[in-house]
Amino acid sequence: MKKTVLSLVLTTFIGASTMANPIEKETKTVKAEESNVTWKAYKVAGSHTGTVKLQSGALEFDGDKLVGGEFVVDMTSINTTDLEGDYKNKLDGHLSSADFFATDSNPTSKLVFTKVKSSGKNSYEVTGDLTIKGITKPVTFDVSIYGDKATATLKIDRTKYDVKYGSGIIGTAKDKLIYDEFDLVVDLQM
Repeated sequence: MKKTVLSLVLTTFIGASTMANPIEKETKTVKAEESNVTWKAYKVAGSHTGTVKLQSGALEFDGDKLVGGEFVVDMTSINTTDLEGDYKNKLDGHLSSADFFATDSNPTSKLVFTKVKSSGKNSYEVTGDLTIKGITKPVTFDVSIYGDKATATLKIDRTKYDVKYGSGIIGTAKDKLIYDEFDLVVDLQM
């Protein structure tokens, strides 16, 4: 009887101490200078590509599973890479203006993961709150993680963030139309 009571007490104690020390989450800071965020926007007459700099970011893991993340992008760093000279400078300036991202009053954008679901080995379906121009809307995208690298591709509807210049929803002439969705390709280094 004493052995049974002692076993029960030890089992309860060991079980309680295991529960008191669950696996701790690990936050991995993203190396902003070594990471890349590339954008591609489309119009009837073609497309433009460019970059924007990551200001800060981190991914959160529970063991080896992705469970969260948060990123801040420096919107003042908008850079067109498919043009040169005056055309490049004009487009960079226009994208920074109130017609597009209003970077004087909205110098950063932010993404906060709200839900992470495993979709395969090293792959996750992520839902997050994306804030552009002070407007927050949910986005869903895929993330792949390999060692200290992570990649993601997002499709963003700019009109949800009050970026409507040249959009068909405001009656822009078809030959001047800029499509509402643009792509972001993100390569992160941790």
